[in-house]
Amino acid sequence: MSKGLGTLVALLAAVVLAIMATTPPMPQGPQTPPSEFAVARAMPDVVAIAREPHITGTPENARMREYIAARMQALGMEVSTSSGTVGERGTAKRDRWTGRSDPPPTLTNVIGVLPGRNRSLPAVLLMSHHDTVWGSPGAADDTAGIAVSLEVARAIKAGGGAERDLVVLVTDAEELGLEGAKQFFAEHPLRTRVGAVINMEARGGGGRTTLFQTSSDNGNAVALFADVARRPGGSSLAAYIYSVLPNDTDLTPVLAGSYTAYNFAFIGRSGLYHSPLATPARLDQGAVQDMGAQVLELSRALLNSPAMPAPAPDAVFFDLFGRIMLTYPVWAGWIMLIVAAGALGLTVREQPDLRALGSGAGRMAGLLLVAAALYYLLNLLSGADGPTNYYDRLAAIPRLEAMAALGGMAAALVLLGGALSPAGKVGAALPLLLIAAAAQAIAPTAAYFIVIPVMLAALALLSLQRSGGTAARAFAGAVAASVVGYMLALGHQVMQGVGPTMPMAAALPLALGALGLLPVWHGVTSRTARISAAGLLILAMAVALWVRLDPVAETVAVYADTKR
Repeated sequence: MSKGLGTLVALLAAVVLAIMATTPPMPQGPQTPPSEFAVARAMPDVVAIAREPHITGTPENARMREYIAARMQALGMEVSTSSGTVGERGTAKRDRWTGRSDPPPTLTNVIGVLPGRNRSLPAVLLMSHHDTVWGSPGAADDTAGIAVSLEVARAIKAGGGAERDLVVLVTDAEELGLEGAKQFFAEHPLRTRVGAVINMEARGGGGRTTLFQTSSDNGNAVALFADVARRPGGSSLAAYIYSVLPNDTDLTPVLAGSYTAYNFAFIGRSGLYHSPLATPARLDQGAVQDMGAQVLELSRALLNSPAMPAPAPDAVFFDLFGRIMLTYPVWAGWIMLIVAAGALGLTVREQPDLRALGSGAGRMAGLLLVAAALYYLLNLLSGADGPTNYYDRLAAIPRLEAMAALGGMAAALVLLGGALSPAGKVGAALPLLLIAAAAQAIAPTAAYFIVIPVMLAALALLSLQRSGGTAARAFAGAVAASVVGYMLALGHQVMQGVGPTMPMAAALPLALGALGLLPVWHGVTSRTARISAAGLLILAMAVALWVRLDPVAETVAVYADTKR
């Protein structure tokens, strides 16, 4: 296989892996075995509940609660409700939506309990919320979570039941400040019988479902999920990022207690978040299937476990292209860094070239800085240079991703597109090795996405330097495909999560992907790199202008300012 063809094969394989990582499973139909999750059985609940908006305290909200209670009763659950009054801040938010000043609304949680064989054991609680924001039917946020809870309860019962009680809590007033969850976990007697909580959320209308938050000391809790999930999604990187952002879900009051806790969500089709177009017909059924399958597998394991997962040191965890969940203790990251440093040192030990090392390091550092600056400027060009409509920016995420991809390729071609010597490639790894070490020291559960690619790239460079045979080239190609594929998927997730406001965060996945490709990259001429980069940059600017000049998206929340 020619050198150029090998690089092309690695890139094509990377694209395939990225698609695998970011694509939800196929929706399962009504013929699915009764003990398994099938979105076809859950969608009638979505259709019935999300027929129109139902904010807390409205007649439609009351109708929808009655429907949920009736569904729970049909499943043989013990059904009850708990009520409270929405506080001042939640009431003020409701009044801003409606344009009126009405008395504080009453919130009503709906609670169903599917009895287990041993009711003295701590129960497992599934949580979602039934209220919506003003003007949105909320098919994803959070009707999908309700439908998943009901279908999981049905599947558990169809599979012969479980040892522990299964509690389905459908809270009210989540959109008004998590009021229903706060009320339940502060006052309800059932809270003391719960051992584990699984919350379900959505910020969009599709995409992969990921585990993005857990309770502290999650080592055993994550290991259990990794053991039972057949198509897992999630990472300790997502959990770390979420922990430092000012976000809350109904799981927030849970984390103040001693529960084993998991938080799942999907955030694809972001323009549908809080949208008047968030209807059942626009909901990605694959995303609901993904959420339901993972939650059922985890719930069944918890319900039949002799004991709840005991607290253990936080673990590093991440799904590998949506096929398996890898976990390891945080100290293993230091071993990987030592391996990476050793491999890089051995690669250049016999022919050290300080000038090439420095040039490679400067090029990689330059890529990080130039890409971040370019993403910032392109984002300004796309309309972020003044007041923006949050929901309109969410709708623009697919185009912002294209903008970032084009701009990133342009920067990479200019700075790393030429041929580099082995020492130059080792030099290119050095800035990322330093960043990996800093991340391992500061945020060890989140550092894996830097540590592992640097280690793999270092081993690929060493193998090519020592032998250069077929096995070494195959290993380097596999490393390139895996690292680039993972970084494509991670870049997609980064842009979905913070792309409208912080696209600069995608510069690090770009640099790591470039490093993974370097062992099999043989370079292009300077002229080719410059011309290609110029064309890519022009396209990136064109996409940015498209976003800027496009009318406000029809998906924008009705209560949001319709101006940009």
